[in-house]
Parts: sequence; structure tokens; C-alpha cells
Amino acid sequence: MAGTGLKDATAIVGIGQTAFAKHLPEDERTLACRAVLAALDDAGIAPGEVDALASYTMEETDEVELAKAVGFGDLTYFGKVGYGGGGSCATVAHLATAIAAGQATVGVAWRSRKRGSGPRPWTGATGQLPAPAQWTRPFGLLRPADETAMLARRYMHEYGATRDHLFNVALACRNRANQNPAAVMYDRPLTRELYMTSRWISEPLCLFDNCLETDGALACVVVGRERARDCRRRPVYVHAAAQGLPAQHHGMVNYWNDDPLTGPSWTTARHLWKHADLTPDDVDVAQIYDGFSILVPLSLEGYGFCGRGEGGAFTEQGALEIGGRLPLNTGGGGLSEGYVHGFNLITEGVKQLRGTSTAQVPGAATCLVTAGESVPTSALLLRS
Repeated sequence: MAGTGLKDATAIVGIGQTAFAKHLPEDERTLACRAVLAALDDAGIAPGEVDALASYTMEETDEVELAKAVGFGDLTYFGKVGYGGGGSCATVAHLATAIAAGQATVGVAWRSRKRGSGPRPWTGATGQLPAPAQWTRPFGLLRPADETAMLARRYMHEYGATRDHLFNVALACRNRANQNPAAVMYDRPLTRELYMTSRWISEPLCLFDNCLETDGALACVVVGRERARDCRRRPVYVHAAAQGLPAQHHGMVNYWNDDPLTGPSWTTARHLWKHADLTPDDVDVAQIYDGFSILVPLSLEGYGFCGRGEGGAFTEQGALEIGGRLPLNTGGGGLSEGYVHGFNLITEGVKQLRGTSTAQVPGAATCLVTAGESVPTSALLLRS
């Protein structure tokens, strides 16, 4: 996906979002429309110019409903990406590819979710269980938190990572949320004592190791490089993009391969850096998918910011804070801003490179955005 023809050929020129909250009164379609219209207004582009759409397979507002409600023109490209949080960056990548190939001119990616007030997808009866769930759910691995907790325990056993390392991740996200008035946790500081005494969700993951459950919607607008120069906002260029599904991987958390701790981020990273003019050392700020805190050290290793087994230690001495080695999730991320399958990481990356973040990294010119580690995933390398 991330070939030389894609490099800096397109740009994100508009972003929009609704409020994030435990409960919002609007339905998912209304939230989607609000976010999309806000993104188009941010870009200074009329709805009738949109000819490409991309979202998630889990998105319940379909292209037909959105196109009629918002007033799009003829659509010449539309697609959806699977695997929940693993698909966030791929929605932008698909639009960038379509536009660079001449299949469309103005693309909108979006995600709308009643995650806070709606049902959890894993709580209802599903009939026949898909493999490999047939071999895990009967033994207690019922939720994503349970599956990820097993991975966390293995990582801690293999490399000596501790709960303090996971706390460092949660604290960095919460500190940034405390600077962001739009974040669900804006007015709720996190301390080590509060973290260490919180209830278990699935040991060794406590309450603050798990993402929020949030209602909300987000969207972004992608256009070609030439068009981007005429838009209302400073363009943020898609320098490289990639997806990753390792050989023999399962839908979520693979315990059966030779190395369960080498997840989809490793595959994605190899492709991403191969087609980029940049390296991990060139990244000024990162938005790392944090559906669970343990996914951050795993992703830091996968994307090459540290060596194998060093992700926990990387978080020490304020490395993830503003002014640290790699400031991350500067809006608060899924742990503390809002959880809408990782799309807020994309919009926050754009804010950083525009210089408009509530926790701005001075001089930020490059940003890595990642999607969900442990599932088939995707990533974007953005530059100003």
C-alpha cells in the first residue's frame, strides 16, 4: 500500500469531531454527519465535492445513509476496513491510495460509535464461535481485555516489565488529557496510588490500563497534493502508510505462533519504513494505539523505537511526556481522551503538525500514528 507513488501525494486538510462522553443523545448516524460536516468545514470544501469514502466494517452508518444525509456528489470510491481499532489508519491510507491513483479527488474517512451508552460487541450471543475463540472462550478469555491480559502477563514474565511501566503509559495519556478540555478525563488527574489500588479488569490489567467506553464521532478529509495548497487549513501530508497481517495470525492476539510477542506492528512497520524517507529517529511525536496500556510498549518495539523486550524500560524517566524521548497520545488517547476505535489518534496527529494541539510538542514536523496492535493493523507517517 505504501509505495513511492503514495509518498506525500495526498494530505489531510480537514478534521472534525463531536463531543466525547459516556452518553450522547444523538444516534450514530447523526454523530457521523456532525463530524463529517465539521471536517469539511474545517477544510473549506463543500459536501457535493466529496467522491470517496472510507470507514470501518464495524461502522453502522453506511455510505448510502451518509451520502444522502450530508449531500455528497457521485461517489467513485468507497471501502471499509476490518478488525476494529486495527483499521483506523487504513481508512486514510485507502483514500490516499485511491486519490493518488486518480480514482477520486476528495475523500472522507470517519468513525461514529455509541461505545459508552451502546452494547459491547462481545457480550451478546453469537451462535457458532469462530476459530480460535472455540478454544479460548470456554476457558475464560471472553473479552478483548482478557485476551490482551494474557499477552501482558507473558510480556512481563519474559522481559521483567512491571506495573510501573504500564502506569507510565497511563499517566502520560492522563497528563495530556488533563490539558485537553475535550477529553473525558480532562478534570481527573491520575496518581500512582490511585492506579495501583484500582480494581482489576483482567489481571495484570487494572481499570486504568483499559480504554474508555465513549460515545462520539470523528472524521477527516483527504485530497491530492495540489488541491491541498488551496484549502483553508495547513495541509498535513501522508508521507507513508501501511497495513500489516502477519502470516498465520488470528483475528486478535495470536498465542499459537512461534512468537506471540511479535505482533502485527512488526509487519506493518517493515512496510512503512521501507517506503519512507524517515526513520524512527526522525519522529517528533507519536500517537500510539492504546486500547490497553500494554500495547504501547509492544508497539514501541514493533515500530523500532527500542529493541526487543525494551518497551517497558523505554517508558521510564518521563520518556512519553512532553519534552521526553517520544511524546505520545498528546490528546489523551483511548485511555483518557475518548475511545472511538483509535480515530482520535489521527486527528490529534493532524493537530500536532498544524501546531494547534492542547499539548503541543514544540517544532513538531513528523508524527507516527498507529492502529490497534494485536489485531491486523495499520499505520500512518504524517509530516507537515
